[in-house]
Formats: sequence, C-alpha cells, structure tokens
Amino acid sequence: MSMETPDKKLKIIECPRDAMQGIRSWIPTKIKIHYIQQLLLVGFDTIDFGSFVSPKAVPQMRDTLSVYESLDLSMTSTKLLVIVVNERGAQEALQLDRIDYLGYPFSISETFQIRNTNSTIEESLKRVEWMQAQCEKHHKELVVYVSMGFGNPYGDTWNAEIVLQWVDRLYQLGIKILSLSDTIGVSTPDSITYLFDHVLEAYPQIEFGAHLHTTPTKWLEKIKAAYASGCRRFDGALMGFGGCPMAKDELTGNMPTERMVSYFRDQGIQTSLQYERLNDALKMTTTVF
Repeated sequence: MSMETPDKKLKIIECPRDAMQGIRSWIPTKIKIHYIQQLLLVGFDTIDFGSFVSPKAVPQMRDTLSVYESLDLSMTSTKLLVIVVNERGAQEALQLDRIDYLGYPFSISETFQIRNTNSTIEESLKRVEWMQAQCEKHHKELVVYVSMGFGNPYGDTWNAEIVLQWVDRLYQLGIKILSLSDTIGVSTPDSITYLFDHVLEAYPQIEFGAHLHTTPTKWLEKIKAAYASGCRRFDGALMGFGGCPMAKDELTGNMPTERMVSYFRDQGIQTSLQYERLNDALKMTTTVF
C-alpha cells in the first residue's frame, strides 16, 4: 500500500500510563492529574491514562481511580482508556461512565502471557471473550494489544503466520480494535510492512494500531513503514518515556510522540493536535519524569 492511498482519519493515542508505570519513585497523584489534564487539551484521539491492576504488580498505578475522578473532560473530545488484565480490573473499569476503552494485553508468547496476566493463551482468549461481552453490555469498547507481536525473548516460537492466526481468533470474538505491539522493540520496517499489509487486507473491518517500541535511531523507519502500509492508529509517549524492561537494548522506549507528530507534520499529514498545547505538555514532562 503506497503513501498515495487516500487517508483514513489519523488517530494518535498518548500513553502516559505506559510512560509512568515503570518508574519506581512515586509520582504524586496531583502531578499525574495536572499532566494528564494538559494532555487532554492537546487533541489526542485517546489517552491511555491508567490501569486497574494489582497495586503489588504496578504500584505506580494504584491511584488510577483518584486520577480519573479528578479529571475535567468538559473542554476535550479526547477519549479515556485504561488497561485491565483480569475480570476484577475490568469490572472496576466498566462501572466508570467516562472511560471509553478497556485495553487488554493479549500475548502470543505463552511465557509472557503467564507472566503478565497469570493465564495461558487459551485462558486469556476466554477472558477476552468475557470482556468483549461485558464491554458491549456497558457501551464501551475493548482494545486488544497483540503483545510480543513482532517477536519475544523467551524462545517461544514466533512468526508472522502465528500473529495472523491469533488475529483471526480475536476477530471471531468480535474485536474491532487490535494494536500490534512491538513489546521488546525488535520490529523492523520489513516485519512491520509484512504484518500490516496482510492484516489490513484480510480484515478491513478491524481498526489496526501500532504500539511500537524503539531506540532513538529507529523510530522514523518504523513510523514510515507502518504508515505506508496503511496503519492510521499510532500509540506514543512524549519523549519516548517508558517501554519494556525486557528489551535487549536499554535505550528501547516508547515511540516518542513529538517526533512522530513532527514526521506527520513534515509530510503534510493532518492531525487533530493543537501544537502549542503539545509544546506545553512537553515542557511539563520535566516535572513528571
């Protein structure tokens, strides 16, 4: 698919949750609220702002409910997303009217699925089925992240065909948004192109996203490959904060939102962002991270 293909709406999802969750020192709740409130003014399609998971597993996110209750959404059309990893967390999120999306990490690496959600892949699939039904009942949408979508460090078998098989299983459950996740930063332009070309052609009903981790020198080639293949949903985090501690290169982090936006802007690709507000948010990162 070429760059000349008529654009669908470009969606940029900012992920302060992913940026914050691995930081060991406590970020005060008031600072989180202030930062996310600024992000809400930028014009992102969605903000992945928190998670309902065990405080023992992710202590930095134990105040997600307090942050949620303090956010003012009156001046924004940006939607809210929270990550859940089990039925208990999902039930908590489902009761909150202003949350639009529940995000669930579905790993195609058996080892990582067990480590991340304490379940096998098949058990995780049943969990997705339950969450999908509950989201429909509560007028929310489930976003499934195909984690370890570009490879894994555990020696579990991985190839593109395995990714496509699991995409099909998730499609059969009615999932409408799937984000292909480069959990450990091993994707290449070739693998990105191959996967997006195949899934976009095979499942035009699904909105596919790119949650790509990257080193500081590889971000541009990854964004170019995903966009050229037709992806129009991109996750990022300002300054590239966060990422996966299992990545082989310690410089691997989240896709830096400001660089991604700069690329789109240079290419004349329209976004819904207010750039002055984005710059204000960038300045605030020094007080958060």
